[in-house]
This record gives sequence, structure tokens and C-alpha cells, in this order.
Amino acid sequence: MSLLVFGRSGQVATELRRQAEVTALGREDADLTDPDACAATILAARPSAVINAAAYTAVDRAEEEEALATVINGEAPGAMARTCAKLAIPFLHVSTDYVFDGSGDAPWHPEDTPAPINAYGRSKLAGETAIRDAGGHWAVLRTSWVFSPHGANFVKTMLRLSETRDALSVVEDQIGGPTPASGIAAALLSMVGTMQAGQGGGLYHYAGAPATSWKCFARETFERAGRQVSVTGIPTVDYPTPAQRPLNSRLDCSCLEADFGISPPDWRDALSQTLKELTS
Repeated sequence: MSLLVFGRSGQVATELRRQAEVTALGREDADLTDPDACAATILAARPSAVINAAAYTAVDRAEEEEALATVINGEAPGAMARTCAKLAIPFLHVSTDYVFDGSGDAPWHPEDTPAPINAYGRSKLAGETAIRDAGGHWAVLRTSWVFSPHGANFVKTMLRLSETRDALSVVEDQIGGPTPASGIAAALLSMVGTMQAGQGGGLYHYAGAPATSWKCFARETFERAGRQVSVTGIPTVDYPTPAQRPLNSRLDCSCLEADFGISPPDWRDALSQTLKELTS
């Protein structure tokens, strides 16, 4: 299998490179601001499958750069998907819980109606729509709260802050599933194999379990890392950001389990592994 991955240094792309033999494209190899060039890259490579693990992920900055975010997160994946459809090869894409408005407290099902409340979410929804409209054999994997030993993420931020502070205030009314990048990569690779056999495809959710808050995620991080940091919970309204965040990011992962046999990971076990790698 020749697997082409858009993305090289991001959390999921890094894990894909660690777990499989892939051709990973960095920014110097594939410019997602040029969707036609992305399509041409796939045509030249003639891979057996494509995974898009690259994205515009600056959630707050996207409020001022929505057009750029939409090209990278919307138009480029659409061009990739159309090219893969022409070549009759599977196309897999990583999306986000931010396509939902965060209302209620029930886990979001893949077929629930999206209603993003920020520019980043709108740009990612544009990508999902373009991929669906492209036809072919595709899968969109929505995930949330990604963490790993690589790149920028919540766990690494908490560890950095703990070096100079012994007390933090962390949002407690946003609920979701912290998700290890290693698990996302493993899920994508398993999905590729199943899809190449002609099975599976469509919208899926993959997120860590059990659901928790950012406050509790922080406390668990400090406890497992052996850091003495007091964490006080605060409401979202007391931590204003340019982009509004959904309060309910719970994801129903049952469709992924039914079609691919992939279960939600226990984020606490993955957190221990991440901390071990970061502190070794």
C-alpha cells in the first residue's frame, strides 16, 4: 500500500509517520492554499489511498482570517477528494467537534445537523461538505481535544505553566473527550485497510472516553505528572477568547465501532503514556 499523507509535523501526521510507512507532505511539499496544486500532487504520486491530516488550526486567528482558513480547510480537501474519486482510491480526512454548536449535553451523532459557532468550525464544515459532494470512497473522522508529545496542545501547555505557577484557573463548563493523536492515527490506518477492501465510509466520530472538562483534564495531567498545582474551575464567560467555543463537545463514536470495530480510547491511559514520553 502506498499511502500519501498531507501533513508532516502536526500531531496526527507525526503519529502516522511513527506508525506506518507513509509519504508525508510538509508545507514545502504541498501548499494547501493552492487546492489545484494539492490535486496535482495526488495525480503525480498515484497512491493507493490519501489521508489529509493537515489543516488551518489557529481557532482564534481564524476569526480574522476566515477566507484563508476556508481555502485550507474547505477548498483544498475538496480538491483532494475529487481527485481521489477520479482515481477510485480511498480519501480520509480529519475534522472536528467544532462543526457543532455545543448545545445540550447529549453526545453528538455523526448525522446530527452541524451549526458551527466560529470561523474555524465553518471552515471545517466547508471541507466536510466538499468531500461529501466529491463522491468516491471517502471518510471524515471528527475528533476533539487532541493531545500528544508533539506540537502544541493542552497537556504541554499545562506542563509549561506548572513550571512557574502553583495555581491555575481552568474552564469547567466545556465538556468533551480528550483524544490521543496516536489513537487517531491508528484509527485512520485501520480505516484505510478496511476501505481498500471496499467497506466502510462516511462520517464518523472518534474521541477519548470518559467525557470530562478542561478543569478535570488539567487536574488529571498534574496528578499523573506529579506536579503540585491547584486548579480552580471557572465558567467560559470568565475566559473570553476571540472565537466562541462549544460547551458540549461530547461525540457519539458508535458508528465507527460498528463499521470498523474501533472503540473510543481511554484518554487517561494515553495521558500517562504521553507524560512518560514527555518527561523521559
